Amino acid sequence: MPILLAAIPPADKIAATGGDITIQPLSHATLQIVHAAHVIDVDPVGQADFSGLPAPTLILITDIHSDHMDAATIAKLRQPATKVVAPQAVVTAAKLEGAIVIANGETKTVDGMSIEAVPMYNLTAERLQYHAKGRGNGYVVTIGGKRIYIAGDTEGIPEMRALKNIDVAFIPMNLPYTMTPADAADAVKAFSPKIVYPYHYRGQDPAVFAAALKGLPIDVRLRDWYAK
Repeated sequence: MPILLAAIPPADKIAATGGDITIQPLSHATLQIVHAAHVIDVDPVGQADFSGLPAPTLILITDIHSDHMDAATIAKLRQPATKVVAPQAVVTAAKLEGAIVIANGETKTVDGMSIEAVPMYNLTAERLQYHAKGRGNGYVVTIGGKRIYIAGDTEGIPEMRALKNIDVAFIPMNLPYTMTPADAADAVKAFSPKIVYPYHYRGQDPAVFAAALKGLPIDVRLRDWYAK
């Protein structure tokens, strides 16, 4: 049976130093971020349609699950100069030769961009089996003077709540793997990003998340990550 590719939702542009940052939602947990010469593909998988998009200069992978790590798609998109940044578990599982390994709590500069690896894990007892602390990474990428937080698969952990000066955040909300929209909104209130995108929300209603943040100085951007 053929894989159905998601239609590409419209891209957003965010004013930044050195030109606009383009945010391109693709599918579920997959997105592309473009600024000047930098093209960042986050968790590229086969269900996302990359046709017509620029080739990545950087690929970020958060975790080993198949909706985040797809070795065949990485190989297809990767160019000779493309950097790949991932936790050790991903590098080992996908056999990513030449990848830059980054662990929770580390910060590395790649192609002039600061990349901080933020923990992503489950807190709730019945969800601990899905994401153990230390295996996967969320990321804070600083580009064009903006701090962009990609949470990956996580609940509203203390490390998320302690984040500072986040301009754009991508926050998951699906069960049983991450958290509810209400829990996600509660976590977002703690670190107050300027812009937040609910993503990775299959089976949940992101409008519940948006309603919980209504009236706060947070721009909630609802996009259809599951368009066909």
